[in-house]
Amino acid sequence: MSDREAEALVAVQTALARPPVVHVARLLSWFGEHSAGWLLLGVAGAAVDRRRRPEWTVATGSVVAAHAVSIVVKRVVRRRRPHHAEVQVLAGTPSKLSFPSSHASSTTAAAVAYGALTNQPLVPLLVPPMMVSRLVLGVHYPTDVLAGAVLGAMVARGVRRVVWGRR
Repeated sequence: MSDREAEALVAVQTALARPPVVHVARLLSWFGEHSAGWLLLGVAGAAVDRRRRPEWTVATGSVVAAHAVSIVVKRVVRRRRPHHAEVQVLAGTPSKLSFPSSHASSTTAAAVAYGALTNQPLVPLLVPPMMVSRLVLGVHYPTDVLAGAVLGAMVARGVRRVVWGRR
């Protein structure tokens, strides 16, 4: 970890890691774990919106793909999670690997894919809170969440193009 990343992470925690914020960050962490919450929303969309069930299925598949790709990248890069005297780790994680943030990847994929489907601007509503939550909890560096968000957007757009073309 660079000194700047450690400083940025400590600054975020110093500014935001108060009990109500940490509580919300833990809820977001739980919702995004293994992309489960986003998958449930996609399945619900497919169940409710029968006319566009194929589109919901593809959108949900892009969330799965983004999560899977982020896990593969994590295992290749093998960057360790934050470990610094001033960083508080406020949540458990399923692995000790940090780059990229799978929560940011799957959240961004969901926001891009479900936003395109519902014609709603979900990226600015969903992605920043999830990214910040990972920093507040001390489980990712800033570049982990940025890379995760970029990866999630690329996967969601890529899946859409492969399946539907320029649609």
